[in-house]
Amino acid sequence: MSSAAAPSTAAKDSGPPDEYISIAQIRYTAAHGKPAEAAKAKEQLLALIKKREMGPLYSAVCEQLGTLPDAALAASFAAANAAELARLDEAIVRCDKDEGESEVREAYLAKSEYLVRIGENEKAHAAIEATYTKTVAIGLRLDLLLCKLRVAFFFDNLKLVKATVDRAKALLETGGDWERRNRLKVYEAVFLLSIRDLKKSSALLLDSIATFTATELLPYNTFVLYAVATSLVALPRSELRPKIIDSPEVLQVIGEIPHIAGLVNGLYGCSYRMLFASLVEVIDMLLADRYFAAHARYYWREVRVLAYTQFLESYRAVSLQSMAASFGVSSAFLDAELAAFISGGRLSCSIDKVAGIVSSTRPDTKNAQYQATIKQGDLLLNRVQRLSRVVNM
Repeated sequence: MSSAAAPSTAAKDSGPPDEYISIAQIRYTAAHGKPAEAAKAKEQLLALIKKREMGPLYSAVCEQLGTLPDAALAASFAAANAAELARLDEAIVRCDKDEGESEVREAYLAKSEYLVRIGENEKAHAAIEATYTKTVAIGLRLDLLLCKLRVAFFFDNLKLVKATVDRAKALLETGGDWERRNRLKVYEAVFLLSIRDLKKSSALLLDSIATFTATELLPYNTFVLYAVATSLVALPRSELRPKIIDSPEVLQVIGEIPHIAGLVNGLYGCSYRMLFASLVEVIDMLLADRYFAAHARYYWREVRVLAYTQFLESYRAVSLQSMAASFGVSSAFLDAELAAFISGGRLSCSIDKVAGIVSSTRPDTKNAQYQATIKQGDLLLNRVQRLSRVVNM
């Protein structure tokens, strides 16, 4: 990603530089990546920490990785950070005394951006809030909330992300331009992805794909990866072509994202061998991504269930061997996998192990509706009974 940007001005609050969020991904790789990748990430992380003199983050990283901090390096960071914060505090005092509202806001903003830059957490949020109180324009207030969101994402504080997204959406109701509105959609989509709400995340990602400008949060190729991956399990097959396969924005970069084209084209074109081969590689990418990693196994399972369901919809019965050949797996593997999904209620089929046949069992729609009505009726009766007890007390 790009190197550090110039400090923001009163006309445009650009927030912290792009590399700030990339540091969070490098930190994740250093802690959770494969040995060779982790070693390289640790070197990159230390180089960035030295470059930005990130004293608070250096201590946190050493604790996370279980390494002893270099006392001389930590002391140099602490001295540099203290000196710069003292200078910024002096500027705030001077502006409060002698300057106008615009200069006061700039002084507060400079301190908040510096605290973000060096990897502070609580103090950065406090400084952003102090700057917020000195800011009148809705657009600049939204920029501060987006900055606050980046800090919350950096430290994986999803509770704060949710609260800040809601706060920014409420502020947008009073005004705000389309560019900031669209950027907030991307932030919310990443949050929804982080909590495994792939359907809502997909909707926001697709809605933002033609107007994406949130490069301070993630690069465009990663954004497209999220959009395609989430849409695969969130959209019906009929919508994949217009929204993903034929999308000009997706076509522009999908060739730069390894295996993702094979994933979506394999499912849409019923090329299940290609789908499974691509899925293995894509899962490795998702496991390396700090937002998607916790949900990679879930995604792995959901795509396979989707593929098996789509395949079986075309047959009343198919030989286990033929189905295994279509997916490029062994009959024994497919038998065990289908059995697990059937017992879990994820697939409507049965296996005749003697004949080696997989038979589709079409779900009884009327019976399902009847059972749903009974269940909803029971829930309603329970609520009425609880309400009557409260009323009679």
